[in-house]
Amino acid sequence: MPKAAIIGNTTWGSTLAALLGDKGVAVKIWTRSRTEAEELNQGKYSYSSTNCIEEALDKADLVIWAVPSQRLRQNVTLAKSYLTDSMLFVSAAKGLEVDTGDRMSQVIGEVISSDLRGQICVLSGPNLAKEIAQGLPAAAVVASENITVAEKVRELIECPHFTLFTSEDVIGVELGGAFKNIVALGAGVMDGLALGDNAKSAFITYGWTELVSLGTVLGANPATFYGLAGLGDLVTTCAGNLSRNHYVGCELAKRRPLSEIRASMPQVAEGVYTSMAAHQLALKLGKELPIVDIIYDILFQDLPVKEAIVAFKKLAAAHYQPSLSILSEFAPREAPIVVKGKPKS
Repeated sequence: MPKAAIIGNTTWGSTLAALLGDKGVAVKIWTRSRTEAEELNQGKYSYSSTNCIEEALDKADLVIWAVPSQRLRQNVTLAKSYLTDSMLFVSAAKGLEVDTGDRMSQVIGEVISSDLRGQICVLSGPNLAKEIAQGLPAAAVVASENITVAEKVRELIECPHFTLFTSEDVIGVELGGAFKNIVALGAGVMDGLALGDNAKSAFITYGWTELVSLGTVLGANPATFYGLAGLGDLVTTCAGNLSRNHYVGCELAKRRPLSEIRASMPQVAEGVYTSMAAHQLALKLGKELPIVDIIYDILFQDLPVKEAIVAFKKLAAAHYQPSLSILSEFAPREAPIVVKGKPKS
């Protein structure tokens, strides 16, 4: 029987634990406190829990970090001494480390032994944990620089209602999962101000195009941003009521201070940190990202949301369009209509 360790009793972590446990994997969730572990072990779950990280990792075939992005480095450091070359490592966090701008796989790779780095994967896609926990169908992407490693992880995690695809574009899959949260914050502001779906769609289009251009400069395959880990995740996060980032945007539109909103939430809205990291990356690269700047200014420069909307309208009125010439060969093209097996001209 394969064994899995889930580092982090987050909503996503416990959902993945249940998914794996239900398919026959022996799962242990690592929690920070004994009390938390004991409470979990009293429930009727298909997994068990421990606050001893050595116990959680003992003889594990699969190690999944499902922790907030800003705590990943700390949690990988705690696990480092117990990691072996028989393990596969998966980041299930969607974000960028603020201090460094690093992606999550980079953080893991910087902490663990160099001879283990080839076993790192990332998991991302349109995955609202609550829906998956209810058994509703979903799909995601497992990415690794070694496609064989990605396939092994896919086989361990995939189940009938959770379909996984593999990719070698680790950069694109990670950035897609991180960047969509920035756009979701803005989409939430649009909904909070009741500006309608037309305005929200315009904002999403401008914002995503801008972030795809940044991701391309950072080394991602542009096509990845139009797949499950990009566009798929973007749609879910901007449209669903279950999105934490969309919720933060809605609350900002009500003039609630960010500190108050965050204090009232039991979970982390990753888009807040990712907006800061993306803003810093753009400055470092000398790249202009007006939409990202607007979100950043709302979050950290006290820009009133109504002034932000005025700024966005001015951009749109000026027919603003990020430079995407690099994407021309990757841009989605209209597929031919097929009738009875033959293309219709």
